[in-house]
Amino acid sequence: MTATPDVVASTLAQKLVARASGRASVTPGEIVNCSVDLAMFHDSSGPRRLKPMLDELGAQIWDKSRVVLVMDHYLPERDEESRRIVRIARDWAREQALPHVYDGQGICHVVVPQHGHIRPGMFCVGGDSHSPTGGAFGAYMFGIGSTEMLGVVVTGEIWLRVPHTLQMHWSGQLAPGVTAKDMMLHMIGRFGMNGGQYQAVEFAGPAVQALGMQERMTLSNMSAELGAQAGLIAPDATTREWLRAAGVPDADLQGLDAWRTDEGAALTRHTFDATTLTPQVAAPHSPANAAPVTQHAGQGIDVAYIGACTGAKLDDLRAAASVLRGKRVASGVRLMVAPASQQDQAAARDEGVLQVLQDAGAELFPTTCGACAGYGDTVGDNTTVISSTARNFKGRMGSATAQVYLASPYTVAASAVRGCITDPREVLV
Repeated sequence: MTATPDVVASTLAQKLVARASGRASVTPGEIVNCSVDLAMFHDSSGPRRLKPMLDELGAQIWDKSRVVLVMDHYLPERDEESRRIVRIARDWAREQALPHVYDGQGICHVVVPQHGHIRPGMFCVGGDSHSPTGGAFGAYMFGIGSTEMLGVVVTGEIWLRVPHTLQMHWSGQLAPGVTAKDMMLHMIGRFGMNGGQYQAVEFAGPAVQALGMQERMTLSNMSAELGAQAGLIAPDATTREWLRAAGVPDADLQGLDAWRTDEGAALTRHTFDATTLTPQVAAPHSPANAAPVTQHAGQGIDVAYIGACTGAKLDDLRAAASVLRGKRVASGVRLMVAPASQQDQAAARDEGVLQVLQDAGAELFPTTCGACAGYGDTVGDNTTVISSTARNFKGRMGSATAQVYLASPYTVAASAVRGCITDPREVLV
């Protein structure tokens, strides 16, 4: 009788990398060559850098159907330099007849999944540091630079050192007014911005499974601030329903149960209790300066900013509206709202969410990266800001003298009402 070989217990990350490298299994530390299912880049990271290099090589895109270009960083064009950058992107997209181009539709990390481009089991790269957002859908996705992207665009492949998995296991359930952003700030505060060690971070446990897709996207997105290469969440019924609504055929959503970490797989697990988590705030000038909101309560603010791929999706806008309904922004405070995508903005308008925000005194800004990337209407010099964005590095939002605190949309909205950093649970209706 022939003995059945032992099945190797693998993590979700190992399974995804094994599939991409054509292997039955992989071991952390191995270097493998992976086939890329999707390459995403935007107006800042893409054509203006890739086109001259491709021209010099005389090379072609390996598979245009696997490339997605999003114009989101330099829109709306405000000066000759931004017009030049966007023009290069548009001209190149036309010249290459790229089938997947999203011009002014919103921020790449939100627009790409909303159009069904990221699916469980895929191996993807993006020309932006927040590309790990794709991991929320059970795909392996990470950010790369322009030179690496050139290699991918020409060959459709990239090498990878198989990562170790750090599992962040959240038990319990979040209290009202506490969000994925608070979970993320707490983890970054605990482990620091290099805590992910450029390995694969997997978010798991009942509190993670209870999150909707957009909240999961926030976790995966900010795994970049944790120093991870990828931020993964095993796909489930929530994933399936969200992608089905995004137009992904049912045939592409079969076998989701395979994309999860096996019992007994080798990993490093850290445990958290969501039930005890309180709203978090990160003080200037690092997301790692995170602490409970009570440590900063009463700090006066000039600007409250709800924007970016991390903090202005439909669920984020709904959270802010639940705080602001029937209230007004405090005198002397500017509330800036820049929805993450046209789709989310339209849904927020249809639901009456935008009206609530504007009735409270919010100013509406374009669905682009905007002030998060220091572009367009920025926060101004010598201002104190509370923001739903992912980063508060010095100068990040356009001014080196701005003091930027990071928080959830609930906390940002509550602070806008009070005129100082406020625990949102005190003002939630």
